[in-house]
Amino acid sequence: MYGTSPADEQEYGMYFEGVIPNLARRWENTASEYVKTRLTGYLSEQPCRSCNGARLRPEAVAVTIGGKNIHQLTTLSVEKAQVFFNKLRLEQQKAIIAEQVLKEIKARLKFMVDVGLEYLTLDRRSSTLAGGEAQRIRLATQVGSGLVGVCYVLDEPTIGLHKRDNNRLLGILKRLTRLGNTVLVVEHDEDIIRTADHIIDIGPAAGAHGGQVVVQGGLKQIMACAESLTGQYLSGARRIPLPVKRRPCNLRKCIEVRGAAENNLQSIDVRFPLGVFICVTGVSGSGKSTLVSQVLLRALRRRLYSSREKPGKHDAILGTSQIDKVIEIDQSPIGKTPRSNPATYTGVFDEVRRLFSMTREAKIRGYKPGRFSFNVKGGRCEACRGQGTMKIEMHFLPDVYVTCQSCRGRRYNPETLQVTYKGKNIADVLDMPIEQAVDFFANFPTIVRLLKTLNDVGLGYVQLGQSSTTLSGGEAQRVKLSAELGKAATGHTFYVLDEPTTGLHFADIDNLLRVLSRLCDMGNTVVVIEHNLDVIKMADYIIDLGPEGGAAGGRVVAKGSPEEIIRNKKSYTARFLATKLKVEGARVEAPQAVKVG
Repeated sequence: MYGTSPADEQEYGMYFEGVIPNLARRWENTASEYVKTRLTGYLSEQPCRSCNGARLRPEAVAVTIGGKNIHQLTTLSVEKAQVFFNKLRLEQQKAIIAEQVLKEIKARLKFMVDVGLEYLTLDRRSSTLAGGEAQRIRLATQVGSGLVGVCYVLDEPTIGLHKRDNNRLLGILKRLTRLGNTVLVVEHDEDIIRTADHIIDIGPAAGAHGGQVVVQGGLKQIMACAESLTGQYLSGARRIPLPVKRRPCNLRKCIEVRGAAENNLQSIDVRFPLGVFICVTGVSGSGKSTLVSQVLLRALRRRLYSSREKPGKHDAILGTSQIDKVIEIDQSPIGKTPRSNPATYTGVFDEVRRLFSMTREAKIRGYKPGRFSFNVKGGRCEACRGQGTMKIEMHFLPDVYVTCQSCRGRRYNPETLQVTYKGKNIADVLDMPIEQAVDFFANFPTIVRLLKTLNDVGLGYVQLGQSSTTLSGGEAQRVKLSAELGKAATGHTFYVLDEPTTGLHFADIDNLLRVLSRLCDMGNTVVVIEHNLDVIKMADYIIDLGPEGGAAGGRVVAKGSPEEIIRNKKSYTARFLATKLKVEGARVEAPQAVKVG
């Protein structure tokens, strides 16, 4: 591992550098980003042996206030730091010197508590923050600035926020307006919409079917508008229906994580029953993502695929032989360049190219399926290399894409575009909305099956060849789901989704839940980390973590079906879920889980 010693060289007559010295030498000497990216997989972070992670010299750490040095203070949570500074008492001269500084520190800590971030530690790295957490930190900063006459624009501020904390956020937004500011929020959360002074509803549907102001005004005006989908869900005219019957949860047939102790997890044992829809819930910072993404998901990847990712701290994971695949479906783009699109990602484009190669004109010219690919030479436009756009590097600014002047964004050369099927060439097909393409290819079952999966997840308005760079996070996630639905089902796949409702309207959530239900009906397991009550109420099994965030969380507060969960008085999720189920007014047949141990 570490190479041969002089004695070894003398005995064996040869020199061996050693694996670790070899990797270290290559890391230090290479200038290639590709090599560095590969070698990163062999690296892991460890606390510095000299400072034990304090990042300061001994002289700096020796200075203390109230018995704590700066490193000890920054390792405290916001809530504990607030308690520390509120109780801090200094001598007369020191108190005068520190008066203004302490005032600012206390104010900033209070703002962070007000936006529901009391569980974060002060030294938490910004790269580990969720999008919603980073946004709320910026919001707390703005509240502290005390500015007047400012227009604040917030995009989905409730991301990662539990229903319990919604009132805190609303209080902050109202405080900003009382100061004389304007707050413009792009949001789908029902509580935020109902509290708004003025609502602008865009629609009526998505894509080419939207882009209009359907209605604007107060809540009553929105609910009274028959053309508004948002209004119909708010008024109760439309709703996401409860399942007629929940799937039975057999806790003998499960994936079990034992002794999960990463971050704030309190060495918990958690069972994930297979073949059902599971929701992992809990207040922000309770340990949901740590349990599912850092411990469970990474451990499964290591067991099934020999992944180099290091799982979070745990004792053991059992039952992995019962699944054959683990798939994380997140909202990251389906591709990094304009070449990637729904047609290529789902595989439907392979079938379309094969169809075009069978046309009479293509056979006369000797065109094969590769001729109709914009990724290889032959049929593509060489000016833009089949991208339809040209990238202009702006150096210190983000790159800009402009339409190719040679092919006018069509991606192909004129000879390829002369081949048509039912009057449409390959570029016309890529520009076609998915819902129209279903009818256009009605005589080809394989193509229709793949297209219908895209249509079923609510992406009928998206063009087949629409660039992945123009798809929203929710659209990209649904493309991935449709690709999974289009594959042959093994019934032993384990799906993981983290906050899949981010950026989704009530109608989109309804579509999403139908897709997830289909995956479960095929025998697969779906695990969702979620705060949205419409998703939680549909779960067959809930794992509720908490009871609070940070150090006060990391425990399993409740587990079972929604009907079992709402009887738990310690769970915050249970309180809001009970109200939701009561409003729905429907009874669901909920089979008892098979108990073990």
